[in-house]
Amino acid sequence: MALCGGVGAMALPSELIVHIFSFLSDRDKLRASAVCSRWRECLFYPALWTELKLRIGGGCGGSNSDESPKLEFLMRKFGSFVRELQLEIAPVEGNLSSLSNDPTSARMEQPQDADGNPQLSERWKNATSTYLDQVLCVLTSIRNNRHLQNLSLYGDTFILQQEGLLDSSNLHQIHLGDKKINEIQRLFMEFLSNSRQLRWLSCSFMLGLVTPCSLACLSNPSAETLHHLSLLDHQLGPLVSLSELDRFSTLHSLALDFSDFKSEICVLLASPRRTPLHRLSLLLNGAALEFKGLEGTATEDDWKSLVRVSANLRVYIMALEVDSSELLRVLKPSLPLERLHLDSYSTLVTDGTLELISQQYNKTLTHFLLLRDGPDFPDLSVNRNEDPLVLLAWRCTQLAVLVIHGYIVWSHNLVAISRLRGSSLRTLTVSEESIDFDPDQSLYIEGDPVHNLVKEVSLGLGRVWHPCLDSSVVLSEPSQHFHRELHAFSTGS
Repeated sequence: MALCGGVGAMALPSELIVHIFSFLSDRDKLRASAVCSRWRECLFYPALWTELKLRIGGGCGGSNSDESPKLEFLMRKFGSFVRELQLEIAPVEGNLSSLSNDPTSARMEQPQDADGNPQLSERWKNATSTYLDQVLCVLTSIRNNRHLQNLSLYGDTFILQQEGLLDSSNLHQIHLGDKKINEIQRLFMEFLSNSRQLRWLSCSFMLGLVTPCSLACLSNPSAETLHHLSLLDHQLGPLVSLSELDRFSTLHSLALDFSDFKSEICVLLASPRRTPLHRLSLLLNGAALEFKGLEGTATEDDWKSLVRVSANLRVYIMALEVDSSELLRVLKPSLPLERLHLDSYSTLVTDGTLELISQQYNKTLTHFLLLRDGPDFPDLSVNRNEDPLVLLAWRCTQLAVLVIHGYIVWSHNLVAISRLRGSSLRTLTVSEESIDFDPDQSLYIEGDPVHNLVKEVSLGLGRVWHPCLDSSVVLSEPSQHFHRELHAFSTGS
């Protein structure tokens, strides 16, 4: 690139301008490209766009169709050579039908057509159609990209699934719905067959994208370089066969639905001829257990065999709306659990379950999130002085992150937790609504109880601490939280 005449910034060589622009965020690069044609030329230099991280939609307006032109522009410019693509598509934010406290009521109250199929709302149809068009746009742009190393796709589609599954019974209600799904699946398989150095492949809740046959198309070079595989879907059965998983012998990390982690998969991963597995993320969705049960999942002996081969293996489990009896079925003693996230609306975690967790995983558990988005706040304590959360903090010596909302935490027990773990507890997040004060103890403490609590917990942790005043900060959308956390967990962050 030649040195252009002029004064000031315009006199700099293009190579230097490109280097300066490399420090800008993607958003700022796009803004700067509107300054002049010279900057635009420099800002669209391929070296500046080796990574592309986007979230499309999810605004308060409901549909994300207004963002489609931006996505189309970026993918047209960079899709053919980008090396890392992280994309989150949120077709809609908020409810598509009347609000209800029951998250399943939207589907239950749907009118039906003459054939007995649910009649989906226009907003659902529009949002789903936009989602399909955007996925088509992405796959069309990257299908011949042989240099793509990291591909992470997340569909924030939980609300769409509330009203109807994206399957053949509903696609006929969307214009060219069947044709678009078939084209999406074909383009995805074409991309897999053309890839040559894929290291990270993550597809989370991407409705209609991955089929049980998709990974058979992954090229042999990519099968040999693949280090991470994530396939999450609430409804479909296993998305990777045993024979295909056998091809990926260099996997360091894996993420699946818990119901898909069958005994034979665990046995395969325990093979000494494979690269030892370091990270395993499992999603257990109680609402999906009617479609995909726990029969045939890994046994205690399977976990023992896997741990013998993969001595450094750590496991992250998120359980959504799962009752304690189901949790006790899956929490095997030999499972090397490092992170556990229990999230629910109607189901309750019992003190017995917390007792088991604190005893079995006292040497491995570092992250524990206990969240419940219900109208009431149950008390886990048998009495106010025997709190299972305090016992968990005492026994789990590696505990570094503790997040609680939706259950009563007595103030004196919160102080005890902070003193037990001290500064090693890097994150202690408790919503203000969850904290209660023992009136008997308040008689012996002078001053404002909230001020005293903040003071005592801060002293215990060795840093300034405050309860979380905004519960929405704690109660993020569970599947999105899991997708983002498993990325950090799988990379060892």
